[in-house]
Amino acid sequence: MLRSLSIRNIVLIEALDLEFGAGLTVLTGETGAGKSILLDALGFSLGHKVRRDLVRAGADSASVVAEFVVPDDHPAYEVCEGLDLPIDDDTLILRRVANADGPARAFVNDRRISADALGQIGATLVEVHGQHDDRGLLDPRAHGPLLDAFGGLGPRVGRTRKAWNALREADAKLTAARTQLAEAEADADFLRHSVDELERFAPLPGEDEALDAERRLIKQSEKLTSELAKAADHLAGQGAEGALAEALSRLNHVAENAEGRLDPTISAIDRTMSELGEAQSSLGEVLDALNFDPGRLDDVEERLFALRGLARKHNVQPDALPDLTADMSKRLSAITTGAEQIGALEAALSEAEKSYETAATDLSVARRTAAKKLDKAVTSELAPLKMEAAAFKTDISGDGAGPEGVDKVRFAASINPGAPTGPIDKIASGGELSRFLLALKVCLSEQTGGQSMIFDEIDRGVGGATADAVGRRLARLADSGQVLVVTHSPQVAARGTQHLQIAKSSRAGTTRTDVSLLDETARNDEIARMLAGEQITEEARSAARALIEGSTDD
Repeated sequence: MLRSLSIRNIVLIEALDLEFGAGLTVLTGETGAGKSILLDALGFSLGHKVRRDLVRAGADSASVVAEFVVPDDHPAYEVCEGLDLPIDDDTLILRRVANADGPARAFVNDRRISADALGQIGATLVEVHGQHDDRGLLDPRAHGPLLDAFGGLGPRVGRTRKAWNALREADAKLTAARTQLAEAEADADFLRHSVDELERFAPLPGEDEALDAERRLIKQSEKLTSELAKAADHLAGQGAEGALAEALSRLNHVAENAEGRLDPTISAIDRTMSELGEAQSSLGEVLDALNFDPGRLDDVEERLFALRGLARKHNVQPDALPDLTADMSKRLSAITTGAEQIGALEAALSEAEKSYETAATDLSVARRTAAKKLDKAVTSELAPLKMEAAAFKTDISGDGAGPEGVDKVRFAASINPGAPTGPIDKIASGGELSRFLLALKVCLSEQTGGQSMIFDEIDRGVGGATADAVGRRLARLADSGQVLVVTHSPQVAARGTQHLQIAKSSRAGTTRTDVSLLDETARNDEIARMLAGEQITEEARSAARALIEGSTDD
């Protein structure tokens, strides 16, 4: 619901702050007073196209701020979520600024956004019906969802969408499996040769590094063996071991007379001789390990060079060869198992197609039943609106499979006797079209809540009982929401819960448009003016009071 509107320097409006409530708000005034300027300003805040003369003459910039209250289930939440925009305290504040010499800027809750994003949000907040309207019910993309909502077909649409998603998933899996099989079959000979070669070679993880280290060791083994043998000689025989043994023998011989003072020294020599034995043993093992077979170097180099050659052949690192072997084996296996897998996926796709066809057919049948009811309901609303000869029809045609079924839904209409029926968004605009849309909106009001609705001169060219019928229907729509109507009809104005008067004045060579909220007395006088013209008589005032009182008795 639109709660407030603040306008600065828009065409003839210098500064204007308005507050709105629920129910029916009527906007009246003399022809040319500037009612369209007010609607243009609101449309500007909603993301509509910017008119070239929007900024008031002499001003550097213009701005409009529109504040909306949005309940928890309002569709604006979904749009804002997709745009990563927060909604604070059930409030959306739309602000748009136009510079006299630059592009317009848009903001939602003080976050800068594009005009396109502003338009997406605005479309969920306000629905405009008028001679220049290209939104709301005139958008053929909305006709299908409106029919589904009217017929309570949400569960059927949900089942159809679920079946469609399952069908797309099954088709994607089958396509992927076929592509994989085709790629594998195209490389079958190469895969067989490569897998045979790799499995016979049997590369091991880390083998390249191990072979390279062993090759370097073998090449250094002759020099290492010579040095290590000399070291072993120094450790054995009359070397370090003999000297330590001789020292230990002498110490043990005199230890008894040393009163235990030599015990730490003897223990240290014992430990040294033990570790010396370990060193000799370890050194012996190294010498044994360096005692390579004369042909080992050739074997290692041959294996290493073959390993690296195989890696270059497949354009991978040597350590990646084990994984490559497993991957190629898997791809080769897929050739033999692929046909069986594809058969199962084809069966799953066929089942998904049947499920979708069943859901879509059920939805189509239900739509045609709902369309007949909607056509009848709209037709019953046309006669009181002085459109007895008008015709309404919901056209449903095949449009190919999709998430919402196989139907294309479009509202069609004929306004005058003998005129062909055509798409509702293509027939002539004007007062007749506005009343036609009012009839349709009344029938769909319970299913299209959440938006504020604006009707621009919906009563054009009618009066008397027809104007009263228009007013009654606008009031019915406003019972469950917010409706703003620009009107020249006293019968419509009398049913307003809030009355705004738009007037144009000139002072010191400057023309400006002002909007006033009318109290009870001023409202009575304004409706009397609409009845009698410029000269307001007591009879006109009495007639105005009768209209107002009569509207409250319904």
